[in-house]
Amino acid sequence: MRLALSVVFSSLAGYLLGVETFDFKTLILLALGGYFMVGASNAFNQIIEKDLDALMDRTKNRPIPVGRMSVNTAFIIASVFTLAGIIILYTINKQTAMFGAISIFIYTCVYTPLKTKTPIAVFVGAIPGAIPFMLGWVAATDDFGIEPGTLFALQFFWQFPHFWAIGWFLYEDYKKGGFFMLPTGKQDRGTAVQVIMYTIWTILVSIIPVFGFTGELHLSIVAAILVFLAGLWMLYYAIGLFKKMTEKAAKQLMLVSVFYITLIQIIYVVDKFIR
Repeated sequence: MRLALSVVFSSLAGYLLGVETFDFKTLILLALGGYFMVGASNAFNQIIEKDLDALMDRTKNRPIPVGRMSVNTAFIIASVFTLAGIIILYTINKQTAMFGAISIFIYTCVYTPLKTKTPIAVFVGAIPGAIPFMLGWVAATDDFGIEPGTLFALQFFWQFPHFWAIGWFLYEDYKKGGFFMLPTGKQDRGTAVQVIMYTIWTILVSIIPVFGFTGELHLSIVAAILVFLAGLWMLYYAIGLFKKMTEKAAKQLMLVSVFYITLIQIIYVVDKFIR
């Protein structure tokens, strides 16, 4: 539920950034389509990983591993959610539906199988994970350009410190299921350094709109300063992980990263409407 709501929130933020004339109907359709989209991806994921889910404390109580739901029922739900999501997004415009379908395909058919094979799976998974913020802009404008591309890049780079933090403090649990989510495959300095590097990339991308290089996507100087300070806040915890190398530090970074991306999206939207 939390993941689905975060996807919907990102999509709505992207829509508000791109829209010229607000349409409440489109906003509702985008929220529903985005919700079904992430629901379908998660359902297919849990079907594919049902045996591995049973091995991990984090996932062992999911419906399929404990027998509350059959695989056939889950597949029907996943299929219905896929169709519902794509059809709803198609009523907004074709490009929105296309990106929604791409997101489900990559998450289910590429990211999920790769998770037990290579840490590169996180890079692949970051693609569908970055689509929602961009999807909102495309829904508002029926156009893909530098603006949604920038929103995509921001959420794409942000996912690495976020998911590596999760992979760090759940390392032993992931190991039970055969998942090695960290870039080096273990909790070491190499992983911690990459967390810092991608946090810095996130900060840099987040302030690009203030320089006027991103078309209709603008950011005032005051908003850019706030965005930059928020980035330094997350960087502080990323450096903290490097220094402490503990699961507690990783969990702190994960929580801060969630607040960070939500705060950035709010600042972007508020700045547009008060500028």
